[in-house]
Amino acid sequence: MTHVNVLDPGASPLDYYGFELRRYREAAGLTQRQLGEILNYTGSLVGQIETARKLPTLEFSQRADAALNTGGLLSRLVALVMRSQLPAWFQQVAELQARAIEICSFETHMVHGLLQTKDYARAVLGVLDPTNLDDRVTVRLARQNIFEKEEPPVFWAILSEGALHQEMGGPGTMRDQLAHLLSFEHNPRVNIQVLPFTEGAHAGLQGSFDIYRFAGDPTIVYTEGYGSGHPTANPDTVKDCSLRYDHLQAAALSLRDSAELIQRVMEDRYGEQLA
Repeated sequence: MTHVNVLDPGASPLDYYGFELRRYREAAGLTQRQLGEILNYTGSLVGQIETARKLPTLEFSQRADAALNTGGLLSRLVALVMRSQLPAWFQQVAELQARAIEICSFETHMVHGLLQTKDYARAVLGVLDPTNLDDRVTVRLARQNIFEKEEPPVFWAILSEGALHQEMGGPGTMRDQLAHLLSFEHNPRVNIQVLPFTEGAHAGLQGSFDIYRFAGDPTIVYTEGYGSGHPTANPDTVKDCSLRYDHLQAAALSLRDSAELIQRVMEDRYGEQLA
């Protein structure tokens, strides 16, 4: 267990965050309990974050910044903290997602992590590995903060229809997940299409992939295996996957028809209409 008196701010981004939180709190003359009362959290939680035993959330950071007059330091640090908690092989991908101006994703069997609800992410991440599940879910959901940026990326997501039927976490979880997808229907920066079963053979049969495009850097194609990720800027691979994505978009349902299918599956398979 990390002790507050020996916390090393250079040990990790999480330790640095805790060190800074403690420094600002003490400069304000507040105890952990007093700060917790101001932020509407427990003093115990403040202590756990200060000693790098608990991950801070963006909401906690924003409240602490306002209460301690940090100039937004903790809110800026929280993204670095969350990225540092990702598996080493995925940290580069999270950085690509944060820098991209456009993300194009094709998923064969589940909803992309940037669109997952908390319960859906918990069901996905908990398979075979229930350790530190709360923190791992928090880290995954934190990646979705890229959509809150002043200039968020344009996100094109193509889901195989199978992803709507692959039941993760039970009917309630799936119902909420599909409703979450429908919540983006009128967001021009998040565009969701469904590749229907009726399409048969298609350009994505080799598996899921992402394409990341940037303002001034080469396009990156990302594929994923078990416990490993494979980003590449190889021009031939980028050209091939870009062509495949164009064909997948042409084969997928329109945005409106996709939303109608998602709602129909939600109603028929998971038993509740969207209010």
